[in-house]
Amino acid sequence: MGAVIEHVNLTVADPERSARLLHDVFGWEERWRGPSALGGRTIHVGDAAGYVALYTPESAPVRRHGKGAPLNHVGVQVDDLDACERRVAAAGLTPFNHGDYAPGRRFYFFDPDGIEWEVVSYA
Repeated sequence: MGAVIEHVNLTVADPERSARLLHDVFGWEERWRGPSALGGRTIHVGDAAGYVALYTPESAPVRRHGKGAPLNHVGVQVDDLDACERRVAAAGLTPFNHGDYAPGRRFYFFDPDGIEWEVVSYA
């Protein structure tokens, strides 16, 4: 049986800001936006194969989690690692922990909500 991740749902303080960032860094497009079944609102950004749901509750404040809780990072594969790193820096974020390893290269960055993203390329 084949399986793929269809989406990841992340709680963020400002889904508009997060959607702009993911568009600017990864080129992802908005697929949907609207009220969440749980209350609050959600924006889905991604491509035809999958997306990230950016959720914010109506009234409860968004709590920041420590590194590794509830997740370590979200990994995204790109074709051009250097171009993506320039876009991350242009967004005012700091790429770190660069690494070359067989068969690819990678770096990480934290978004404004403290979510860690790993960007990897096998090109």
